[in-house]
Amino acid sequence: MLNSSRIAIIGAGIAGLACATALRQAGFQVTLFDKSRGAGGRMSTRRGADWQCDHGAQYFTARNPEFRAEVSRWERAGVAAHWQLQLRGLDADGCSGGAPVERFVGVPRMSSIGAWLAADLVLHTGMAISALQREDNVWRLHVQDEGPLAHRYDMVVLAVPAPQAVPLLGQVAPLQAALAAGTNMAGCWAMMLEYAQPLALDFNAAFLNAGPLRWVARDSAKPGRSGRESWLLHASAEWSEAHIELDADSIAAQLLAAFITLGGQVPQRWSVHRWRYASTPQARNDVCLWEAGQGLGMCGDWLNGGTVEAAWLSGHALAQRIIAGPA
Repeated sequence: MLNSSRIAIIGAGIAGLACATALRQAGFQVTLFDKSRGAGGRMSTRRGADWQCDHGAQYFTARNPEFRAEVSRWERAGVAAHWQLQLRGLDADGCSGGAPVERFVGVPRMSSIGAWLAADLVLHTGMAISALQREDNVWRLHVQDEGPLAHRYDMVVLAVPAPQAVPLLGQVAPLQAALAAGTNMAGCWAMMLEYAQPLALDFNAAFLNAGPLRWVARDSAKPGRSGRESWLLHASAEWSEAHIELDADSIAAQLLAAFITLGGQVPQRWSVHRWRYASTPQARNDVCLWEAGQGLGMCGDWLNGGTVEAAWLSGHALAQRIIAGPA
């Protein structure tokens, strides 16, 4: 049944996509906006000729039954698969023993999940929303360098990192703006390496607790991959923040040197990417935020624990609150 309420969701990462999917299924008219070229947010993949590398989220877990059911849906659609990796060092929970962790990745690349979720949604990419305006109990969105959109919306959802939400909230929602402003997010430098031949290393992924690197992975060893050997290096949050404004060549030199100490080699080609808002050192426990009187909501991993699973649960929970209507 179609609902007459029009909802704008700013941000087409996993939180925004989860929220939009549930709202659309409930009959709401939903429109997504994202400044990037595609959906998925940090579930992103860099691609080249006969080469690809996931440079954002590396994998995800599914401990919550509701999210595990959603992951099963992705598996049935052929856009997600279980990753049985050769792991060196500590596991994701900081211990070397205990029950095995079930990890999943997008197939044939991490960005496939976002693209699949967005396929049935109204999504405007390459569109940066620069301001929100509240008038006559409806919302008007302003596009950077273009001005206000013609359409007006009954509700607005911000599914963006906390620092990016602050200028949008501005004076229209000072309490929410203050909350977002009080949330610190750390950056992450990512380096992608391309090789003509596989590296002779006895592991496909490793967590590191010293030096600039936190994570390294043979991206081409993930299920469903094809093309040349590729490795992904993620710097630690602490190191990334300390070097967040450094130039790409300097970042690459330091991260590559650290990888070589692990047995890596100089690549045939490389590139770096700076994720300015990649993680929340002290994530909130709000799950999501919803102000029914204003028709304004916020969702994202920064509100719920900082993982892909947390992002999906946040967006899904916000949608349920909106669907439930006024208390």
